[in-house]
Amino acid sequence: MIESNIIGLTEDTGYQIGVRKTYPVSLHAAWNFMFSYDGIKLWLGYKGVPVWKKGQEYTTKTGTYLCIRVYNELSHARLAYKRKDWENTSTLQIRIIAAKTGTTISIHQEKLADAEQREEMKLHWEKVLLKIGTALKD
Repeated sequence: MIESNIIGLTEDTGYQIGVRKTYPVSLHAAWNFMFSYDGIKLWLGYKGVPVWKKGQEYTTKTGTYLCIRVYNELSHARLAYKRKDWENTSTLQIRIIAAKTGTTISIHQEKLADAEQREEMKLHWEKVLLKIGTALKD
């Protein structure tokens, strides 16, 4: 049995992290940015626009492996995500959610190897959300 006081550790999916931020833009504007060349480069580190079809595989310039698992336009995308120096493959999900004051971009990652990897990705995704905020203001 897993101790309930370990932050981010679940019984089913190992370590996980979730970050989210609401921006004063429409759902369509947020979605269009996140899945544009500039948006994908920002949050995935991939130069190009992937074909969002189940099973499509990509590798970023830093060697991160990506595989499209789910793509529901104007809702969410789920990918297999594995950095080149990792032994494990995690699941990365991004959701674009309408909110009262704009649109929330939610990033959730599970199947992380340990607390250290969880903290690394938490810091990474928090920085990504700040960069998204700057990009959406331009």
